[in-house]
Amino acid sequence: MTETTSQMVDRGGLIELDVGDDVRSSSRFNEDIAPTQASERTWSKWNIAALWVGMSICVPTYTLGGVLTAYFGLSVGEALFAILLANVIVLIPLTLNAFPGTKFGIPFPVVLRSSFGILGSNIPCLVRALVGCGWFGIQTMFGGLAIHLLLSELIPAWAALGGVGEVIGFFVFGAMNLYVVIRGAESIKWLETLAAPLLLAVGVGLMVWAWPHMSMSELLAQPPSRPEGASVYGYFFAGLTAMVGFWATLSLNIPDFSRFAKSQKDQIVGQVIGLPLTMFFFAALGVVLTAASETLVGQTVADPVRLIGYIDSPFWVVLAMLLIIIATISTNTASNIVSPTNDFQNIAPKLINQTRGVLMTGAVGVLLMGYDLLQKAGVIPPGVSLEQMYSNWLLGYSSLLGPIAGIMAVDYFLIKKQRLDVPSLYMDSHAYPAVNIAGFIAFGVPVALTLLSLLTGTMNWFYDYGWFTGSALGAIVYFVASQVLASSPQVGPAPIMANEAAEQR
Repeated sequence: MTETTSQMVDRGGLIELDVGDDVRSSSRFNEDIAPTQASERTWSKWNIAALWVGMSICVPTYTLGGVLTAYFGLSVGEALFAILLANVIVLIPLTLNAFPGTKFGIPFPVVLRSSFGILGSNIPCLVRALVGCGWFGIQTMFGGLAIHLLLSELIPAWAALGGVGEVIGFFVFGAMNLYVVIRGAESIKWLETLAAPLLLAVGVGLMVWAWPHMSMSELLAQPPSRPEGASVYGYFFAGLTAMVGFWATLSLNIPDFSRFAKSQKDQIVGQVIGLPLTMFFFAALGVVLTAASETLVGQTVADPVRLIGYIDSPFWVVLAMLLIIIATISTNTASNIVSPTNDFQNIAPKLINQTRGVLMTGAVGVLLMGYDLLQKAGVIPPGVSLEQMYSNWLLGYSSLLGPIAGIMAVDYFLIKKQRLDVPSLYMDSHAYPAVNIAGFIAFGVPVALTLLSLLTGTMNWFYDYGWFTGSALGAIVYFVASQVLASSPQVGPAPIMANEAAEQR
């Protein structure tokens, strides 16, 4: 029997791979990370927008305003402007790195094979996966608390469980998240599309509830916490960098979702509609509700889950907790499970399918939160909670992802000129090398400078503005290294599409 050869077919600007035996038998291929067929690319701009609404409305977004005012020395007005500007800026790498996913239907790990090599792609993939697993654990902790408070209202005896109830809630919530992803892309699309209008309505309702109990003019007039007379620019740009870093991870693995978009227009418009205003609105809601909490419940409460727990109405507490559970599931599913699942599959696609990748993500997330879980269960004595420490570490760690975003964009648009040999991305020893030296040079230089800045205290600006400096330097070094090493087998050519080659013959 003759072995069939894979071919790329242009379906009106969307490239579809007709998978042959050469790719199907390769150790770098499985059906879950295979290119989507044109018929599977069903996400409209409204589905993409709903995805971002679902991801943006979450507890960490709610607390961003407070983080910027307390730790970055910004006023409330400056903090909200930094959040809005950061999310406009982050649209640039998001939309650029989404292009190959939409055009070729390939997920993030497969896109990375072009710039880091077939085997080398595993290094940046695992860097991204670890961040996702860490945030999965943190978000699941929030969701577990909401489940615990919900059951405490419905079953009075449940409240007596205390921390053990929170631990049980953690595992129940985590299982719900993992189930959605195991069901596949259409399940995620359904969840995000259903949750988006519901979450926006709840946000508006909470704003209406809190607004009469605080003075916006007084809130905006509060002086910033930075030293009197200090220039605003250094504080503002440090805060701006942190806010851009908030979605640094998604600016890498956005192909995991854009591979399901109907067109480039849909992925661009959907992201523009869904991200900046939703982030700004929900961060502003956090500022308003925190300011109003003194009047509403008698003390200042920055955590929305605990704030709602103070409401003296079982009906509203139950309803609010259900909505928080939905909000956190929609965020956690898309932001923190999909990418690690695909990244783990990239290691050994024939051994790790989507279900196993999901379970690995859950297991690593639980291990990263193990200390907190043992504290809550009373197995070890109470001490300093690592939840906030994990958050701070992951935000700093995310700044190291900037170079990867710059490398991906330069590789696709300037080096490969939007042309990829998709069958070769799934096979060893074809158009792409096992390890692309240029990619690792471009990644290593900014990471080394970041570590040098941290260890020596010099070049503080490089770390303070890490996402900007890292992505720009990574992009420049990658472009130069690719030109210098253009003839090296460790870099590989800019391959043309299979059907273009056929036409030239």
